[in-house]
Amino acid sequence: MTEHPETLPLSGITVVSVEQAVAAPFATRQLADLGARVIKVERPGGGDFARRYDTTVHGESSYFVWLNRSKESLTLDLKSERGRQILEQLLVRADVFVQNLAPGAAARMGLGADALRERFPSLIPCSISGYGSTGPWADRKAYDLLVQCQTGLVSLTGSPDEPARVGISVADIAAGMYAYSGVLTALLTRATTGIARSVEVSLFEALAEWMGQPAYYTRFGGSQPPRVGTQHATIAPYGAYACADGKDVLFSIQNEREWAALCERFLEAPGLVADPRFATGSARVAHRDELDAIVAERFAESHSDEVMKALDEAGIANAGVNDIENFLAHPVLSARDRWRDVPIPGGVAVPALVPPADLAGVTPRMDAVPAAGEHTEPVLAELGYGPAEIEALRADRVL
Repeated sequence: MTEHPETLPLSGITVVSVEQAVAAPFATRQLADLGARVIKVERPGGGDFARRYDTTVHGESSYFVWLNRSKESLTLDLKSERGRQILEQLLVRADVFVQNLAPGAAARMGLGADALRERFPSLIPCSISGYGSTGPWADRKAYDLLVQCQTGLVSLTGSPDEPARVGISVADIAAGMYAYSGVLTALLTRATTGIARSVEVSLFEALAEWMGQPAYYTRFGGSQPPRVGTQHATIAPYGAYACADGKDVLFSIQNEREWAALCERFLEAPGLVADPRFATGSARVAHRDELDAIVAERFAESHSDEVMKALDEAGIANAGVNDIENFLAHPVLSARDRWRDVPIPGGVAVPALVPPADLAGVTPRMDAVPAAGEHTEPVLAELGYGPAEIEALRADRVL
């Protein structure tokens, strides 16, 4: 632990989460980073199915290790009456309840927002779904890539010849971020007005918000932005080009001053500045192929380090196209001390990145990733259950 949780901004806040996969765990992990107590309710006999997505982190799932540090794990069979009774006891003491159960499952168990508000007026319920709790797709299952397809994101990503998924769970992450900010807003509202408001986020609507620019471009431009790989669909030159040593370097021209600097100081062709084919941003996009040929020829003449140095000297933003190994060794992360060791089940510690939002004077909590059910007994003991009762619940497979 890097800082006592009682000194953190969300000290005293208890979150109970019936969560799985990515979106809800991402939201609650960020609440835990800020000091909230997060009690993660998992299935008996295996827990969150994200624990078994892979076994690459010393036998643990890379997804689970990323998303579940600093939480307490309680196994509970919510299909049993006694399991639901224990959950109700937890909710009496909770400030926030987060769930991303299958469509309709929360309502069937009496865990819908309206039902919870009646029983627990001060509780903030947060539900994360695929397509929302109402509407024609409310009962439809949704996973990250399905939502990438439905929002049109896949049609924008990839090469001109083939679409591609975004390489991370971007719909889940978007939903988790909006759930996180929604819960923070609801906590602030409750603190200032006394009213506990529910929060609802869908993967589809979270990613739909992120699709705002191409949506406007398509609606008012008559066609959607083209799929152009590492290049930018509406700005040129903007993309990755191969250097003499085989490494790709990406650069971006954002305005006419940078365009002039590129022509005069890097391309060494000042006549291109006023060339009618390239004189404006729109013209450069319209003549992208001709411009790409000129830029690619210049890149191919020099080593990638020389290219980046020359672009730096011209005041033009650029970066080498890293793989993940390059990213892990990035000098910014090491120089800014962004790595911390976090224990995982089995007693091994692995490096984890410090949360990106730095709050002055606050060190985020980065405690262990729990084993499935690791905190079942102490959590139940807090609720008044004795050892014999806990053993009986375990024998009946409620835990």
